[in-house]
Amino acid sequence: MSWESLLPLAIVLSSFIPGVMIFFFSEKQAGLRTGLNIAAALVKLVLVAILINGVWRGDTLYELRVSLLPGLDLALRADALSLLFIILSATLWLVTTVYAIGYMEHSKNRSQFFGFFSLCVSSTMGIALAGNLLTFLIFYEMLTIFTYPLVVHNGTDKAMGGGRVYLMYTITGGAALLLGVVWLYMLAGQVEFTDGGALASVAHHTTPLTIIFFLFIVGLGVKAALFPMHGWLPRAMVAPAPVSALLHAVAVVKAGAFGIVRVVNDVFGVTLAQDLNLLQPLLVMACITVLVGSMFAIFQDDLKKRLAYSTVSQVSYVVMGVALFGPIGATGGLLHLVHQGVMKITLFFGAGSFAETLGIYRVSQMNGIGKRMPLTMGAFTIGALGMIGVPPVAGFISKWYLGTGALDANMDWVIGVLMLSSLLNAMYFLPILYRAWFMTQQEAWPHEHDFGRFETHWMLLTPPVVTAVFSILLGLFASLPYGLLDWVELIISREYLL
Repeated sequence: MSWESLLPLAIVLSSFIPGVMIFFFSEKQAGLRTGLNIAAALVKLVLVAILINGVWRGDTLYELRVSLLPGLDLALRADALSLLFIILSATLWLVTTVYAIGYMEHSKNRSQFFGFFSLCVSSTMGIALAGNLLTFLIFYEMLTIFTYPLVVHNGTDKAMGGGRVYLMYTITGGAALLLGVVWLYMLAGQVEFTDGGALASVAHHTTPLTIIFFLFIVGLGVKAALFPMHGWLPRAMVAPAPVSALLHAVAVVKAGAFGIVRVVNDVFGVTLAQDLNLLQPLLVMACITVLVGSMFAIFQDDLKKRLAYSTVSQVSYVVMGVALFGPIGATGGLLHLVHQGVMKITLFFGAGSFAETLGIYRVSQMNGIGKRMPLTMGAFTIGALGMIGVPPVAGFISKWYLGTGALDANMDWVIGVLMLSSLLNAMYFLPILYRAWFMTQQEAWPHEHDFGRFETHWMLLTPPVVTAVFSILLGLFASLPYGLLDWVELIISREYLL
């Protein structure tokens, strides 16, 4: 066993081991807990950096396989697609950890919170690095288990209710995914994730494969919040702001979208999926979700719920890109996997800072907040404009590729969906920006904390500013050599066997 084969396991354990250790820390050991959190996040980034060069070259050394039963292996493997998700998750985990330390400074049960926080990230890493369906399923269900305590962390009746809804949806989705995995195992044996698809030998079983595909979409669509399986997400916004950021940008929702990409590209393969007429219904489902999520968002006064419905809409761009059956559309979808994460985490950081600093939870309370918290609101503004698709923020690049991908696939009607979606995005984001920057504060903030020369705690201020800068840089330097676009095109060339 080479050291290269242990790297995927090391990436998973780099947050799993610290997470377990943190459970044994007392609440008073804040410095030790903070140091371990930050150190673990930095170690993970170093391990990921080691992988990047080898995966770019096409090395296949980064695989660890353990036989559980004859014909059933637990497999961790780094490839270009997994690295895309891991780079996003590992980077945003570090930023979110800094934010969470500041946000949870005076909260109860911090060791429990940060323990499950780290275990949640470990599950996400396992999902990204899974080399076959069985491994994916195990980590996918671990994510459900470790996320639930974060959703109900506040312990209120509202939090417990949101947790019950979350479990109801995710357990139902997990059952559908399990049924699909077992059925496919009986049909094709152990399914390894393979560039171009792994089911060529059983492609003649058209009816079972069609049913299995939609079992997968139900199982993964719950976490991806595809309509009508999205109902848990707004209810889960009772969780603390760092958890909301984690759910939307790093872990749960992205895990569902990433899983759909894996199933389409590396289980069925885009050619077989198209031959079985599976991509058109998936595209229609994604487009409906894009529009429905945005329409619900317009009518939400609760800021985090408005952002939650925005996520319902925005994550479906990833599914839309994959379902367009073409390399250009798929490029747009994978770019948005990253772009949406960076922009949306900026928005949730801002929402959390408004709540912690001024007691602001509703859009109707945000009059004049831009003058009181200009840096935080400036970062929020960049994230919002990116979601609408305004250049040069990263969201414009994603939508450009999705639009040109739709034209390339002769699906002109998708252009109409994208245009209407951007209009709806503007309808629920621009009123927030107008209130914040151009309306006068009419009454005192519900509560206001004084942070001296900073507008809020520096650990709440720095993360949204950093991610807002990333949102602009990803747009301005999209075509930089060896940048994100080059990496996505590398993935597409391998998935589409170009």
